[in-house]
Amino acid sequence: MRCIVTRPRAQALPQVERLRAAGIDAVALPLIEIAPPADPAPVAAAWHAIGDRALVMFVSANAVERFFAAQPAGVRWPAAVRAGATGPGTTAALHAAGVPAAAIDAPAVPPFETEALWQQLRLRDWAGRQVLVVRGEQGRDWLAAQMRAAGATVRFVAAYARRLPQLDAAGRALLAQACAEPRGCAWLFSSAEAAANLGVLAPAADWSAATALATHPRIAAAARRLGFGRVLDAPVLLPELIAQVRSLQSAPS
Repeated sequence: MRCIVTRPRAQALPQVERLRAAGIDAVALPLIEIAPPADPAPVAAAWHAIGDRALVMFVSANAVERFFAAQPAGVRWPAAVRAGATGPGTTAALHAAGVPAAAIDAPAVPPFETEALWQQLRLRDWAGRQVLVVRGEQGRDWLAAQMRAAGATVRFVAAYARRLPQLDAAGRALLAQACAEPRGCAWLFSSAEAAANLGVLAPAADWSAATALATHPRIAAAARRLGFGRVLDAPVLLPELIAQVRSLQSAPS
């Protein structure tokens, strides 16, 4: 069974390399394209006002990478500003960007999700504090609603845009093969939008014999709506994911 990684290319390729290094038959088929925001000015303005924030919440590794790629010359991450992350990938991106580990708020153990992060943040006094959420052009507002209810002022900035990918020849061939041999594929979804985009790119496909590995219940629901016959919870941490995929690849067909 082949594991198809559907994350955006910047995250999919390293994950595929790590899976292959562990002996997993893995390939990348990015089902979300990350593009620059329609207007870059708000990101620059957010950087110049970053010292006023008590917390900058990053919704994904892409949010981190795109936000720091737009960091103006001479502007540094203030020592007093906290950075929020929901998962290990986003946390790793913050480390790579130079944010001190002591300044990062993130769940230490699964589940790696916004609700788990809020269980940490809610213990603080947010009255009158300013919070910035760095995300794509759209996203969930659940955490912002909790923080506003706690007295914080929350603003959003779009550091990137998510697009339906334009598959190249290799991507189209990989998708055609997966459609023709669905039983031999385990699709790794870390975004409900990726599952929805698969439905757009292959509207006539029958996934009833295919397996979906979903990193969150919302993503699992999206895979079921697409018609996947087997939908399994996928661990976020790499060692557990490797063990799960190995068990699928060694199981009798």
